[in-house]
Amino acid sequence: MYTFSSRLKIASIALMVIGALGIGFGFMSSHKSFQDVETMLSNETAHGGGHALETNAHVVAGDTNHTDNAHDANAHEALSSVEHKVDEHKEHVEHVQHQIANRPWSAIYVAAFFFMMIALGVLAFYALQYASQAGWSPLLLRVMEGITAYLLPGALIVLLIAALSHYIGHNNIFIWMDPEMVNPESDKFDKLIAGKQGWLNVPMFLLRGLIFIGGWSLYRYFSRKFSIAQDQADDNKNFKKNFRISAAFLVFFIYTESIMSWDWIMSVDPHWFSTLFGWYVLSGMLVCGITVIALITIYLKSKGLLPHVNDSHIHDLAKYMFGFSIFWAYLWFSQFMLIWYSNIPEEVTYFVTRIEDYNLPFFGMLILNFIFPILLLMNSEYKRIPWFVVMTGLVILGGHYIDVFNMIMPATVGDRWFIGIPEICSMLFFTGLFLFIVFTALSKAPLTQKRNPYIKESENFHY
Repeated sequence: MYTFSSRLKIASIALMVIGALGIGFGFMSSHKSFQDVETMLSNETAHGGGHALETNAHVVAGDTNHTDNAHDANAHEALSSVEHKVDEHKEHVEHVQHQIANRPWSAIYVAAFFFMMIALGVLAFYALQYASQAGWSPLLLRVMEGITAYLLPGALIVLLIAALSHYIGHNNIFIWMDPEMVNPESDKFDKLIAGKQGWLNVPMFLLRGLIFIGGWSLYRYFSRKFSIAQDQADDNKNFKKNFRISAAFLVFFIYTESIMSWDWIMSVDPHWFSTLFGWYVLSGMLVCGITVIALITIYLKSKGLLPHVNDSHIHDLAKYMFGFSIFWAYLWFSQFMLIWYSNIPEEVTYFVTRIEDYNLPFFGMLILNFIFPILLLMNSEYKRIPWFVVMTGLVILGGHYIDVFNMIMPATVGDRWFIGIPEICSMLFFTGLFLFIVFTALSKAPLTQKRNPYIKESENFHY
């Protein structure tokens, strides 16, 4: 049995406390007055060699025709132009003010989704092991069960953040939640969003989310129950039950994961869509999940636990990390190339915005998620070296956090993005919460299944 060490427990609690304080600071510092934002923009314009607001007053002062009618006409024209520019200026300041207010909401949402998708990716990979009756992985199944313990609280937190951003915020993450967007009499009315109102509405969004979470959590609950019961059983009935429910769950999962990715990620840009998006999110989910399985397995083995896990198991996990990184890159390029080449304005804007305003994280993500895994994991021998797998895994996780960051931030904060206190502290908080829940779950049952019919094959696995 694994015992949750007091040192790791204190570290996870400390991360949560520090993270919570930073998140609170992020929310408090995001409330900028109109004057504050106006001053900030003026300073940015001044540093960028900006210019003062043009008023057209010179039209009156410099006009050579000084008749009363000409003077009145010029004055009226100048006044109209000034009022128009003042209105534009006010709208721009209010827009930036809203983007700044969105930043802490977006930062916490990105971190929450990132850790939730790790647990969901592990659950899908876990179900695949049972459905395929894999012989190499039974020694790792309890590690996977521990990681999936985070799924229920993690997914509920994601849904809660989305709901709170609407009910107590100002639709800081999903602009389509604003009822004015579908009100034909409002200045904010958006015909395209109104056309999607049958799907994109808050009650159905929350209901679908609860159905997703309920289905995933029920499978996790019963699979864990049958797994524990199998340890004490005299036959393989519980294993067969796990096989059947895992096969059924994978059908449910492939549908709900796609719909979840549309709802929880793609709808932050309600004017944009991609038919590959569900698969794209799934590929990132799987590579992150498998990476965390490898990291926790290596950690537990370093503590003298999981004695039968050998370098062949680590090799296979690293091989999956490598393979799904290639799969992710293939889907990324397929989505990007088709949209960029067709150059349809409502589609290509998605990538133009990210290339222009998120140049460093956009292309940096490609290096971290594709180039690094290829260079570091292509050699078969390197996949057997624990510290090398850990180093590569941390690079991959960092790259996929930036991937989620790139999917959310451009639609919510525009070019006002930054990796600062809200982003770092959100990651610290959810890292601490993830570690606390996962390692608590790992301490609740033996780390090795006793009566899995393939346990001996797993113990003698060599590649």
